[in-house]
Amino acid sequence: MTLRQRLDQRQVQKLILAPALQQAIKLLPLTNLELIEVIDEELSQNPMIEIEGEAREGKAKDSETVAAEEAGVKNKEGLLEGLSLESTEPKMSGETADDNFLAGFQEYLDDGFRPHFTESRDAVSLENTISRTPSLWDHLNWQATLTFFEAADLEVAQFIVGNINEDGYLTTAVDEVARLSQTTLEKVEAVRDKIKTFDPVGCGSLDLREALLAQMDHLQVQDETARTIVTQHLPLLEKSDFAQLSRVLGISMAEIRERIDVIKSLDPTPGRKYGEEKTNYVVPDIIVSKEEDEWTIALNDDGLPRLRISGYYRQLLAKAAEGQPEAYRFLKDRLKKALWFMRSLDQRNQTIYKVARFIVDRQKDFFDKGIDFIKPLTLMEIAQDIGVHESTVGRVVANKFMMTPRGVFSLKYFFHKSLQGSYGEDVSSLKVKDKLRKLVESEDKDNPLSDIEIGDLLAREDLHIARRTVAKYRNQLKIEPSHIRKRKSVMEGKA
Repeated sequence: MTLRQRLDQRQVQKLILAPALQQAIKLLPLTNLELIEVIDEELSQNPMIEIEGEAREGKAKDSETVAAEEAGVKNKEGLLEGLSLESTEPKMSGETADDNFLAGFQEYLDDGFRPHFTESRDAVSLENTISRTPSLWDHLNWQATLTFFEAADLEVAQFIVGNINEDGYLTTAVDEVARLSQTTLEKVEAVRDKIKTFDPVGCGSLDLREALLAQMDHLQVQDETARTIVTQHLPLLEKSDFAQLSRVLGISMAEIRERIDVIKSLDPTPGRKYGEEKTNYVVPDIIVSKEEDEWTIALNDDGLPRLRISGYYRQLLAKAAEGQPEAYRFLKDRLKKALWFMRSLDQRNQTIYKVARFIVDRQKDFFDKGIDFIKPLTLMEIAQDIGVHESTVGRVVANKFMMTPRGVFSLKYFFHKSLQGSYGEDVSSLKVKDKLRKLVESEDKDNPLSDIEIGDLLAREDLHIARRTVAKYRNQLKIEPSHIRKRKSVMEGKA
């Protein structure tokens, strides 16, 4: 038997989940108040970040201690000893061995994060706050109406959504859904697969395995080992039997921990964040105003601090590079996390701004002239225009509000289907509903309009819709059928 050396070329899949992607996804749906909490938490844990105008020196012991504990650094009390800057002013050009990495973040190193993202803006009036009570089922149904354009598909989707529990799981067997919906099993699965891509990703799953895999697909996690753990070894994961996982999969504990960290970042109960029944009073996230003949947009930055990298700790990092390897690794890690965090905040602002800009450009006539001029709009249109996934747009609009001269609107208000007018032009379903409402308000109360008559009157205005669509819109507007309206009118006349 002879020993030989040889070179082999192998293709290996490695787990890559960009920190910016993870953070940006988590930050997108947050309101300003929620974002302030996240920023405060980051400030308390990372000494490399500071609010502009507030020096870290002498104030950062708590964050330094917390961060060191998280990093598993021993002897944290003496970690930065001997790094006094009083006598030495180190040169920053050779600050780290990661010059290529830092080059991509130079703007954040120089200028930090500025929450003010605007063309022009006026102060936000607290009188314009409104209340909201977001519901998981409302949120999913809203996305369904913008996704399924066939009536049969939409009915199946709404049936599925109606049988999803507060955790986001489908509580009815798929074959039972097919039987009750009078459709095929294949049709139900196709609709359910689409619902699982809605925000929150994973809703409509039958079990934990499905929910986690849906989120891994969305995050583009391609690592086969991580997927194998989810598909085949969840019981071991639930028992935290990592040693057995290591033996079964034939990989080291370090590799197991790497996969576990990614799986832990997923949400086992994707619907839970919508489960709390409470009323929140919110300040609009976007301010729209008209200056001369142009509509301008500003992101509301009230309460959001301007962040920067701590000059004091940057200099400590440079000093640590001269012979304090443990302190150097610790500070370099905190610097990277701080830069990723500020970039994620900036990307969040840019995405929200792009979505708002598209909405305002599309709905200029609405802002100028009113509801009769509102235009149809879908998530897909914006996603294709700004180059993001449809679910990303869904996250942006989920909890955001826009203050305009016409009032404060949920961003969801601007998304609705289109109908075709007599000349083939697209007409917003919201406009049709408004016309329908006005027809009923002005009808003869003793001889209320039937759905057929309403359809005929709408047709005279070049709005041609089927009778069943009239009935659907009437129900959505909470308008009773004509025979009930007539009965109530008669009873009121007798009173």
